[in-house]
Amino acid sequence: MIKVLIADDEPLMRAGIKALLGTADDIELVAEVGDGREAVRVALERRVDVAVLDIRMPKLDGLGAARELRSAAPSVRVVVLTTFGEDDNIVRALSDGAAGFLLKDSAPEELLRAIRAVHAGEAYLSPMVTSRVVGMVAQAGQPRRQEARRQVEGLTEREVEVLSLLGLGMSNADVGQRLHMSEATVKTYVSRLLAKLGLTNRVQAALLARDAGLAG
Repeated sequence: MIKVLIADDEPLMRAGIKALLGTADDIELVAEVGDGREAVRVALERRVDVAVLDIRMPKLDGLGAARELRSAAPSVRVVVLTTFGEDDNIVRALSDGAAGFLLKDSAPEELLRAIRAVHAGEAYLSPMVTSRVVGMVAQAGQPRRQEARRQVEGLTEREVEVLSLLGLGMSNADVGQRLHMSEATVKTYVSRLLAKLGLTNRVQAALLARDAGLAG
């Protein structure tokens, strides 16, 4: 079972998400809270697998909570849920360690897919967010592209291949199939890449791959 925490200051939104999670046999809602500070405390106390965090919350916003969870409990996967689609929120969420980013007007089943994906070590961005991220990469300046290329210079040929496929949004299973490797081997490569490049999650790796021109 995937143990999930919901943090949202709107009781109606929490109730809706609770009802949705109740339809999934593989997901258990272990706690629901109304502010970011409580979210961090309860997530650590209950040892949750995935925290679904609203951005706009009292005491500590969702991005601050994501940052604290990344530091205190890196194993907790974070999905950021918000009504706001501004680029600065996307960038902050990814920088603060979120593995998933959804807008609240996404289809309900998208949240279930996001929870399962981040729990499996994948990343999940809603289609609208993905288009914004791609747009930001397309607008990246020459210095940013040069820095990205410098970062990947020390990678082995196989590591570059894996990073390139991450940049295309492929899952571990897809990468393994393309490169004729087991999924466990791919996970090892991804973990090694993140450590080598000083990155938090595969979303950041995908952005770096695109900045470096490795993702087509």
